[in-house]
Amino acid sequence: MSASEPIDNRLFILILQHPREKKEPLATAALTAAMLHRAALVVGLSWPNLAAALGRPADPRQWGVLYLGSARPHRLGTEDEVIALDRDQAPARHRPLVPSQFAGVVLLDGSWREAKALWWRNPWLLKLQRLVLNPHQPSRYARLRREPRREALSTIEAAALLLSRVEGRPEIEATLNAALDRLVAAAQPGPQGPIRPSADR
Repeated sequence: MSASEPIDNRLFILILQHPREKKEPLATAALTAAMLHRAALVVGLSWPNLAAALGRPADPRQWGVLYLGSARPHRLGTEDEVIALDRDQAPARHRPLVPSQFAGVVLLDGSWREAKALWWRNPWLLKLQRLVLNPHQPSRYARLRREPRREALSTIEAAALLLSRVEGRPEIEATLNAALDRLVAAAQPGPQGPIRPSADR
């Protein structure tokens, strides 16, 4: 896989970015979308439905949404790092997850507060298959940007974990995380001082 070529992912990634997140110096949504062949980044607060957000027809029954919400993955009784939930917030029975189950997955990009705002402003997200991540490792840039919970990851880490596990391609995670490592290294304290972490990460 060439560093200059987009990753040929099979699962489409749609990133909904809160407008405030664009101003964050450590935002990773644009980098994530640029590195994936099948991905789109849209900025806003609300859309009438999935098709409007995606910009083309889409069947909500074939899509998932990655959102932590009130779920506590480490309490769900599974070591899986990508978990599909049913309406009762319990692990769904159709495991393991495979790309053929989905046409794509929606990721919400923003602070914890902003992600919650996107969730509640777009009720059509409730029609999608709810997915949560149960990462075995903490976020790679936790020292620069506070995360509200252990399970919270940056957008690029979330896409990396999701795609690598569902598609069974660990090289995707390695490539995306390497890009994040470069971003973190560039943001380390220097003559101008460190980048100030966001308070509600």
